Amino acid sequence: MTGGSAYEVEPWRVRESRLDLDNLARSESMFALSNGHIGMRGNLDEGEPHGLPGTYLNSVYEQRPLPYAEAGYGYPESSQTVINVTNGKLIRLLVDDEPFDIRYGRLDTHERALDLRAGTLVRDADWTSPAGCPIRMSSTRLVSLTQRAVAAICYEVTPLDHQVRLVVQSELVANEAIPAAGGDPRVAAALKSPLTIEEHAAHDGIAVMVHRTQRSDLLVAAAMDHVVDAPGHIDVDVTSSPEVSRFTVTTQLEKGQTLRLVKFLGYGWSATRSRPAVHDQVMAAVTGAKLTGWDGLLAEQRAYLDRFWDGADVEVDGDPEIQQAVRFALFHVLQGGARAEGRPIAAKGLTGPGYDGHTFWDTETFVLPALTYTVPRAAADALRWRQTTLPAARARAHQLGLEGAAFPWRTISGEECSGYWPAGTAAFHINADVADAVVHYLDATEDSVFEREVALELLVETARLWRSLGHRGPDGSFRIDGVTGPDEYSAIADNNVYTNLMAAQNLRFAAELAAHHPDAAADLGVTQNEVASWREAADTMTVPYDERLGIHSQSDRFTEHARWDFDRTAPEQYPLLLHVPYFDLYRKQVVKQADLVLAMHLCGDAFTAEQKARNFAYYEAITVRDSSLSACTQAVIAAELGHLELAYDYLGEAALMDFGDLEHNTGDGLHMASLAGVWIGLVAGLGGMRASPSLRFAPRLPHAISRLAFRVCYRGRHLRVVVTASSVTYELLDGAPITIFHHGVPLELDGTPQEQAIPPIEASPPPTQPPGRSPTRRTATPDLRSG
Repeated sequence: MTGGSAYEVEPWRVRESRLDLDNLARSESMFALSNGHIGMRGNLDEGEPHGLPGTYLNSVYEQRPLPYAEAGYGYPESSQTVINVTNGKLIRLLVDDEPFDIRYGRLDTHERALDLRAGTLVRDADWTSPAGCPIRMSSTRLVSLTQRAVAAICYEVTPLDHQVRLVVQSELVANEAIPAAGGDPRVAAALKSPLTIEEHAAHDGIAVMVHRTQRSDLLVAAAMDHVVDAPGHIDVDVTSSPEVSRFTVTTQLEKGQTLRLVKFLGYGWSATRSRPAVHDQVMAAVTGAKLTGWDGLLAEQRAYLDRFWDGADVEVDGDPEIQQAVRFALFHVLQGGARAEGRPIAAKGLTGPGYDGHTFWDTETFVLPALTYTVPRAAADALRWRQTTLPAARARAHQLGLEGAAFPWRTISGEECSGYWPAGTAAFHINADVADAVVHYLDATEDSVFEREVALELLVETARLWRSLGHRGPDGSFRIDGVTGPDEYSAIADNNVYTNLMAAQNLRFAAELAAHHPDAAADLGVTQNEVASWREAADTMTVPYDERLGIHSQSDRFTEHARWDFDRTAPEQYPLLLHVPYFDLYRKQVVKQADLVLAMHLCGDAFTAEQKARNFAYYEAITVRDSSLSACTQAVIAAELGHLELAYDYLGEAALMDFGDLEHNTGDGLHMASLAGVWIGLVAGLGGMRASPSLRFAPRLPHAISRLAFRVCYRGRHLRVVVTASSVTYELLDGAPITIFHHGVPLELDGTPQEQAIPPIEASPPPTQPPGRSPTRRTATPDLRSG
């Protein structure tokens, strides 16, 4: 079992061999299907029981007011919350008038499996009704990666003993009841009945419903059509009402005969188009899906994923849990961005309503690296979405008295949604995170059109923010005061190292791009004096360093704060943000998530090897990892410094974040950044990959992993890297020859595999973590080769 859960360890599937009613919400997240436009939680076909029902459309949200006990200038007036749109997953079954409900009768077998190669969720169950009638049901569900607006379900029922009368009800349901959110502030606020009917109609097995959100004023449409195959006579009826449309099939089957229902679904929404236009969109989607047919949709899905895995697969020998976890992670990261096409990738993707469905810096810093080197088009789409939100970001900067654009800490449509100003206002590093993702995308793709049409504007507006936010200090250095870095347990600090170093990169790259495109930059109002001021600010950026300790201080005077009393902190008090006042956290040396350590990953050239080793040891001792964003970064730097077993432990934590429900909130959606972090931990950590301005590798493996192989896409080429304990083989699979670096030594790849020895490394003594906060010691399970 994986992480002590009910999921079997298999290389290409996540399989649940029994139904655990206490685990429903978590399994619904694990088994969620998405394509970046449509998201469907892995709820049971019949809808009940459920942990948390959910069907989502990317960027469909409702507004809700943000109340303040004391108002303040610049506070956002409202927030945005993802809503559960029309549920098309529902297929109810009645067996001789007995509803198929796994809580009644006898559930003889029940299995669900997420197939990572087929892109489907398959369910099989043998059930005996309370009246003693045994049946077998199976369903296969997909959200199409090729037809953006389409989902489909194949549902089959077979009586196992004697003649049975069956009624199958396929439904579209709006405003279904949502369980109340718990006390955890990270859980989305449930909104009651957010959809108001605009249109509903049904005829000839087709039903369509169009609703409007009450406050955000978005049109949401869903349609369904069906194909029924049964050996005998069937009666069909279709009805429609404002909140339920129902397609009903009634038939009588003999023992061993099968009723097969294929349900085609179309989804769409718009903030600007008319009701007829949205109606026609979803009708066209189901018409196209029906023309393709169920088998055609399956074939398209498999072909799409075959291409994806050919360029993105990661192979791990020696730890089957990590092997399963990285493929599961890549699958969900792909699902989050594959067809988002100008929409964001939320912190929980489209797998649940956690964090209100908001997008954070998680996307640019953790998710986009995985996409940039595997599905670069999806990374470009996510960055194009950021560009579309520039008007809101400029307005926010103006409201704060700043120039350029201030991207929001958390958002759905581009407006700031955080009512907690130390994060929502002061976490300006999101600007540099966006810029960093832009630069890495450009380096990896050499996309000249994107550079001129998207990248230049994003880099210019983010650079303007830094130049106006910072100021020249008495010693002539450039300072950025009063900001919150990645570590949310340290707020409103002066000269956060991560923020300052990332801002300096942002300023330099903006200056470089403006010089490269002078005419386009001039159209944005960029002057030579402005570019010069960017370069000067970057070159004189303040980077705090504690000479007494010989380490970088996370921010000014951070190392002078009192240390947190870890010995007197009980295990049940973690995460600290739920048990301790922020005031107390802000004035102590305690780190929620990797902050300065993340700077050493993303701005590695700003530190010497000796500084990295001392910094890492110091911050390990005060980092409590109350965030899912931390473990993968700690894995990367631990591996770079030769702490390979510690890196392996952190990799395991990132890999099992959702499998093991380590933060007890997988039920409201998967952690997209931690999922991407599995790829980062393996490729950037154990594989030692760094990029921009050149592709570099410095691989090393822990004892448990005997072989690591991964593929990356870089500048139109596909490369394969195969690492063993003593050597690494680099192979250019396609494209023109390219020079890479192996442990600092240039190496030209021309299509012939090249094997290189891995030089030994002498690590410093292993660092220690706060009491009770060390990562779980990773012990690999026996390798499995099935599937």
